[in-house]
Amino acid sequence: MTEEEIYRLFVEELTRVAPDIDAETVGPDEHLQEDLDLDSMDIVALVSALHRRLGFEIPEADYRQLETPAKAAAYLARRQA
Repeated sequence: MTEEEIYRLFVEELTRVAPDIDAETVGPDEHLQEDLDLDSMDIVALVSALHRRLGFEIPEADYRQLETPAKAAAYLARRQA
């Protein structure tokens, strides 16, 4: 899966966790908590959804790598490789 495909997957799961977020308006550098108002439970739900879709664990120590869609896509692409 390419980084671009992972980016799209990430935004898809993000909008499932937070349905009030419009996928078309999410910018690559928007901070999930500061800009998009996700709370800690939303982050856990998102990480769980990513685990199910991608098939690998995301350690809690790495959650900062998921702060923005762009950072998340880069991190997840590295992890899958």
